[in-house]
Amino acid sequence: MRVRTLRFNFWKCFFIIPLGILLGFQAQASSHREAPLISTDPLADNTDLYAFRSPDKPNTITIIANYIPFELPEGGPNYYSFGTDVRYEIHIKNKANTAGDDITYRFTFKHVDEDSTTFFNIRLGKQNLKTTFTCEKSIAGGPFVLVAANGTVPPPNIGPRSIENGTVGLGQDYNTIMTNAIVSSITGEKIFCGPVDDPFFVDLSGAFDVGNFRPDGNAVNAPKDGLARFNCHTIAMQIPINLLQKDGKTADLAANILDPDFVIGVWASASRQKITTLNGDGTDTATGNWVQVSRLGMPLTNEVVIPVGHKDEWNTKTPYSNNDLSFASYFENPELGLYMDASKFGGAVPSMNALRIQSKSLGSFDFRNGHKGLYGLKGNAALDSTALSEANYGSVLLPDSTSPRAVDLLPIFYTGVPNLRPYQLATGKAGNPLAAGKPFINNFLPTLGDMLRLNMAVPPTPRNSADFSSLGIVKAAVLGLTDARFNANASLQNIPNMDGFPNGRRLEDDVTTIELQAVSGVALAAIGLWYDDYSTGSPVTPQLVSVLSFSAGVTHNDTTFKAAFPYVQTPWRGYDHTTQPRF
Repeated sequence: MRVRTLRFNFWKCFFIIPLGILLGFQAQASSHREAPLISTDPLADNTDLYAFRSPDKPNTITIIANYIPFELPEGGPNYYSFGTDVRYEIHIKNKANTAGDDITYRFTFKHVDEDSTTFFNIRLGKQNLKTTFTCEKSIAGGPFVLVAANGTVPPPNIGPRSIENGTVGLGQDYNTIMTNAIVSSITGEKIFCGPVDDPFFVDLSGAFDVGNFRPDGNAVNAPKDGLARFNCHTIAMQIPINLLQKDGKTADLAANILDPDFVIGVWASASRQKITTLNGDGTDTATGNWVQVSRLGMPLTNEVVIPVGHKDEWNTKTPYSNNDLSFASYFENPELGLYMDASKFGGAVPSMNALRIQSKSLGSFDFRNGHKGLYGLKGNAALDSTALSEANYGSVLLPDSTSPRAVDLLPIFYTGVPNLRPYQLATGKAGNPLAAGKPFINNFLPTLGDMLRLNMAVPPTPRNSADFSSLGIVKAAVLGLTDARFNANASLQNIPNMDGFPNGRRLEDDVTTIELQAVSGVALAAIGLWYDDYSTGSPVTPQLVSVLSFSAGVTHNDTTFKAAFPYVQTPWRGYDHTTQPRF
């Protein structure tokens, strides 16, 4: 338990407020205020996590961990900044048989005021709340060693007099400031820490009005990107693949583009010390053990999967030691599934009418909440040599007769998806979903915990390709099923967007639409468990088209992305905040 002690020396007394009370206002979940406690501790709020093969430097992986939600660009005089009393960490798993992190990057920050006589953040070339960072690295739980010291965090993008003006400001272009803040570490990583445009995009107001998305919105009720024109603070790293691969191999040594030895799991966290003492002179002192108050792996897990009563608990857990198995039921029977089922609450949420879960796939398999799914096949010889056999992972993927989505949603979030039957495209299966099909994903790392899993061997899809899609693996599946370039046989091919979510997460990926389509059974359909209106003709039925045509309304960011590291865009400027969006 974290305790905050308030010490007023002039009163000669102490007030001790337990964590359960103070952080009862303070330590929620990791993605944009998604849990009750962290919503009041924004400096420690881990808002988003990305991991992708760098499009312009494909021998590297870029990991981006964002913190501090809803930063107003004009938020002076005390602008947002990383916390000096917060420990920010990026965790990497590359072995399934080890107990904890295989690599941990730790970031700590310091502030200094260069001119405390002014209330301005920047004046006469001097900056207050000037921030620097230190990065350390631990391998396999060993001691932390220095990666970078005294790295510069760019100032807030206040306005032209503060930034570009050479008389009263810093006299530099902001993009130049960002570029100059990129650190090349002594161990091979590139690092950038600082304010950026928040790259996440979602219709928050529609989503939390009981799923009242507006995919067909009009001028009166158009979808609204709730993160548009807000900033956040990013920790971005570009890391050579050989530093992340468990045996030190580069990508050109992969056996193929789905080599299982190149799968990593990534998650991020923020921690605070257990006791903070507020002193009478306005300073504070943090002491005691470090307590994790925020974490993030897969996007939207805590936000839309974990219920309110467990959100704060989720944030304190690591994905190790089977901690996350106690939350598995929320993936096996997701609440969102109730609004995609006409026999439950589907009729109450018209915006999700396009999304309906299979209730009689191939005439018999029902994947609605509480139904059997594939459990009726448990023990059947047809499952031998598949991922669903008891000799493999049947006890997790087919746990009981009332957990239908343990077969698809649970592995997407908790293990990654293996290149094993039945998790291959229906291309080449000749109508039998349990047969071998066309491989299209393998990010399998069976540690039974929520992480963003990425197969680093998969080549990046060029961002200027006509095939590039924000629908990630969903689009790769569509191409592998329907495009003559990729559906002629079941051989392994490099299908565009195999490097997209949920195989890692690119900045462009529309994770909200993808996850809603996944809850609606699109992954099941991709492997041959078709929607209810399939008979013997084409699997591209009206219901499949309906699901694939659905969007969550906001499908792209409110500005562009940079072509090179750190890829996230320049933070919005407070002085220009009323101008039109930058596209």
